[in-house]
Amino acid sequence: MESRHDISNGSIEFTPATFTLAGIPGLKTKYIWISIPFCLIYIIIFIGNGTILHIIRIESALHQPMYFFLAMLAFVELGVSASTMPTVLGIFLFGIYNISFGGCLFQMFSMHSFTLMESGVLLAMSIDRFVAIYSPLRYTTILTIPRITGMGTTIALRSMILMFPLLFLLKDLPFCGHNTLTHSYCLHSDLIKLPCADTRLNSILGLFVITSTFGMDSLLIMISYMLILHTVLGIASGAGRWRAFNTCVSHICAVLVYYVPMISLSLLHRFGRHLPPLLQTVMANAYLFFPPLVNPIVYSMKTKEIRNSILCTLSRKRGEI
Repeated sequence: MESRHDISNGSIEFTPATFTLAGIPGLKTKYIWISIPFCLIYIIIFIGNGTILHIIRIESALHQPMYFFLAMLAFVELGVSASTMPTVLGIFLFGIYNISFGGCLFQMFSMHSFTLMESGVLLAMSIDRFVAIYSPLRYTTILTIPRITGMGTTIALRSMILMFPLLFLLKDLPFCGHNTLTHSYCLHSDLIKLPCADTRLNSILGLFVITSTFGMDSLLIMISYMLILHTVLGIASGAGRWRAFNTCVSHICAVLVYYVPMISLSLLHRFGRHLPPLLQTVMANAYLFFPPLVNPIVYSMKTKEIRNSILCTLSRKRGEI
């Protein structure tokens, strides 16, 4: 345990050399079996999102705004999963429960940054769908490559800039030897429960980050879909309305898959403190693993161009063999 001496009042404030991760409460003897579904989940996530990225990169027909945003979504979901994988699999496969202080802060920063980016990408995708339906003839002239690149850069910078203050505020707090976390990875909401000092500034800043990202993004997504619905209802033919709205189905699924677990987890933390820790752990894992697991499957099944490109690529590979 590292310590630093506060000369002003003679007290010793402890900064832990490591944090201890909890894993899944009450199931320690079954970790070897629990590791099997977690390994399968990570394999599906990396293969699914990696395939989406690869197909969009090699198929020139997919070099369109909608698919560039889908590539961004796949990339940030890979980032979220890569951030949690070392500690999750370390616990279940190798019994490694400790993570260094710096490693924990880095995991928190990267995991939350990618999660915030995912919210921003979903907002960008809703704007993409609105432009495609409202002004289809000008779609590619409005959403040009430089504009898409600028939107992606802005989303990434917003997420990292908002997370940096939380990182430095935690770094300077005294933990007084408290170092036991309640999940298999380092969450900001978990870390700010440990210091033996006032963490109201951390909580206020954390609330500001949530409000200015998840809150604002979800509101703008709702507004964009109200505009999309108004535009679709203005289309004369029923078949035209269905075709227009059908292009949004995959994105609507992605939004629900992202926000429903997050809202459920927030309600659980707010009103379900009396519930078993196992349920809270399951919900926390669902919030992180469900979107990157499900989204590639949804887009592969619901987006004809993606599905056909995957099948064509597999056919070519089989022919080469």
